[in-house]
Amino acid sequence: MVACGLAATVLLVGQAALLSLVLDALFLKGRALADLHAPLGALVLLALGRSLLLYAADGLAQGAAAETKRRLRVRLARRLIERGPLWVAGERAGEVVHTVVGGVEALDAYYAQYLPQAALAVLQPLLVLLAVLFSDPLSALVLFVTWPLIPLFMWLIGTRAGAETRRHWLELSRLGAAFLDTVTGLTTLKALGRAHATASALEASGERLRAATMGVLRVAFLSALALELLATLGTALLAVEIGLRLLYGQMAFASGLFVLVLTPEFYRPLRALGAAYHAGTAGREAGRRVFEVLGGEASATGAGPLAEPAAAPLAATARGPAPRIVLEDVRADYGAGPPLALDGVSLTLGAGQTLALVGPSGSGKSTVANLLLRFLEPRSGHVLVDGRPLAEQGQDEWRAQVAWVPQRPWLFDGTVLDNLCLGRPDATREEVEAAARNAEALDFIAELPAGFDTRVGEGGLRLSGGQARRVALARAFLKEAPVVVLDEPTAWLDPEMEDRLASALRRLCAGRTVLLIAHRLRTVAGADRVAILRAGRVEEEGPPGELRARGGAWARLLVPHEVGP
Repeated sequence: MVACGLAATVLLVGQAALLSLVLDALFLKGRALADLHAPLGALVLLALGRSLLLYAADGLAQGAAAETKRRLRVRLARRLIERGPLWVAGERAGEVVHTVVGGVEALDAYYAQYLPQAALAVLQPLLVLLAVLFSDPLSALVLFVTWPLIPLFMWLIGTRAGAETRRHWLELSRLGAAFLDTVTGLTTLKALGRAHATASALEASGERLRAATMGVLRVAFLSALALELLATLGTALLAVEIGLRLLYGQMAFASGLFVLVLTPEFYRPLRALGAAYHAGTAGREAGRRVFEVLGGEASATGAGPLAEPAAAPLAATARGPAPRIVLEDVRADYGAGPPLALDGVSLTLGAGQTLALVGPSGSGKSTVANLLLRFLEPRSGHVLVDGRPLAEQGQDEWRAQVAWVPQRPWLFDGTVLDNLCLGRPDATREEVEAAARNAEALDFIAELPAGFDTRVGEGGLRLSGGQARRVALARAFLKEAPVVVLDEPTAWLDPEMEDRLASALRRLCAGRTVLLIAHRLRTVAGADRVAILRAGRVEEEGPPGELRARGGAWARLLVPHEVGP
């Protein structure tokens, strides 16, 4: 775009020269119009060429901005997936959504308007100044003296504009996050009678956004007024200087007209930059937040190209033998400082065996699961899979070998079949039905209005908690992974449903390496080994029968329940 803009400026200089020569020949030298066909034709061709160059420049800028936005959105989506659920859980969902959608969209004007105009605002006036210098050095001196005033005022106004833009962006992000929180938690707000109060809070947030928006517009209008005033005064000053010299015969008419035609074009790039300055400040603020999410990749306002990463291949489900997993002196935290979530934990998950983790809330059970799912990396120590460090395996490669059944399974707004096939999109209908049967889910799916083709709603809204749990369990059966992570799979279920799922869990765990997290001791009755965690450390670990015979922590847990061997 910059190259097209500079070429258009060169043609403009040629237009001004031809126009001044034609008018001088017609009105001062008495030439006939028929004698000027050649310069008039050249003038028309230059005007046509300049129009085409300006059109091409605009198209190139829009295309570059669209491609940049597309690449950024792809990169943002991949980066969010790479960072995983633990990072996303620490951010406000509304702000992340606003960054991915509105933040990237704000870069459109930055790349299409401000960035190329910033280059043209320096190069185009230099070309015009050189052309005027060869024609009339005194007029060039006037232009050179008045030119710095515009960048000076732009800098003075831009200092205030940056603060107002940051305030506007912050209020817009807050409003988006608050609105998404309200929609997501509307049931809770209605039940607690806080819907009207929340609506009032949203209204107040909207009012703050209105005030911030008006502040940005006020600065933008003031900057436009100041720049137009300076450009107009500069043009008027030059016109007076040329007029006086023409009046006293100290300047040729053709030279004076040539300079007067070019003078508005000398200030035009700077005025255009001033008009795009608001887009520049908004784009820089949006880009700052976008690249915070990206985690420090190359700046959005840098000169380097935004290279698009190669698409990662979909990992195929591994159906290999069950591995042996060992945690060696693992320490882990979530970046919130002491105490550590895990402080020197060593555990062994035997190949094809089930290890049950038991302990109070906050003891580190979910942290062990996050380590196995590669949602979290250990601060120190090692996680070994068949003797090989887990960190050396690709995340997609490893997760293809792991099936996960969380205590709050998430179901996407699609059909039951869509949700079942997340782990194995290529599964046949017979395999899907077999997995549902193993998970005790086939009966209730058959009773749904459209069976497997019934839409479940966002988060499985149209299913009960037990039904959603069975769909998640069927998903694990269908994946046929050699490693299974079960996080409170029977929590909040009635005894009858718990018994049905217990039999399904035994079928799922057979022949697989399983990490089972549970508060209910009935759930861990069939585990090969039990580990009791407390305050991020292993208090006791071993086969449940041996632990009971020792009379330690496991035995004390069993006394009031009398569960398990």
